[in-house]
Amino acid sequence: MAGQVRFTLDGPVARVQLAHPGKLNAMSRAMWDELRHGFARLQQAPALRCVVLQGEGDAFCAGGDISEYQDFRFDEASLRDFHEGDVWGGLQSVLDCDLPVVAAIRGACMGAGLEIASCCDIRIAADSATFGAPIARLGFPMAPREAQVVAAAVGDATARQLLLEAAVLDAATLHARGFLQHVVPAADLDARTEAIAARIVSLAPQAARLNKRTLRALRDQHDPTRRAAALAELAAAYRYAPGAEHREGIAAFLAKRKPAFRSE
Repeated sequence: MAGQVRFTLDGPVARVQLAHPGKLNAMSRAMWDELRHGFARLQQAPALRCVVLQGEGDAFCAGGDISEYQDFRFDEASLRDFHEGDVWGGLQSVLDCDLPVVAAIRGACMGAGLEIASCCDIRIAADSATFGAPIARLGFPMAPREAQVVAAAVGDATARQLLLEAAVLDAATLHARGFLQHVVPAADLDARTEAIAARIVSLAPQAARLNKRTLRALRDQHDPTRRAAALAELAAAYRYAPGAEHREGIAAFLAKRKPAFRSE
């Protein structure tokens, strides 16, 4: 079995599950493709307000599916195609999602799992979760764009420790270093994740999407291939002014009532 990425809708919440039984949800090439296409579909669903991404069972994702590697890793062109096409296509789709994405992490979050988690907005982990990218033991480095995403999320010093020492760090350490926003006992992970998702759902959905676009544009304005789109996004930063959500939020505050936000 090549594993799969399951997408289910639960009202305004999309649930994404990495599932590869027997391999701690290691990412196969097929799973990267499913991640890319699935997140592209979520992007087009106006009624959604939040995405929760997690692994099946007792792991988030233990890395890539090494059993596939001999098929393509030893040829430069096919290796480039794997990282720049399969892997980056999946990661870019998560990065490009306008919905808030919450990663709920238990167990192993290694290599590909760390990369996927780095693309999420809110990261909550069980206190027993472990994090690393010990690929130096396998004789290869992290691909450039993947390393950039991880370093931006964990910080340069931590990225160097993970890659150069093949260090495996615990949740408390990565919480202290700012990668994780929440760490909870393993038994409480599901309940806390649901509470975070419910809080996001209760807030203004269009404002969340615009915040995601602004933060992405601030990052992408330094990328020559994405600069024009980023600058256009920033130039249109106040286009929400006449929107119903904007009016409702202000009116509800003045009337001292709970706002009734609807997807626009």
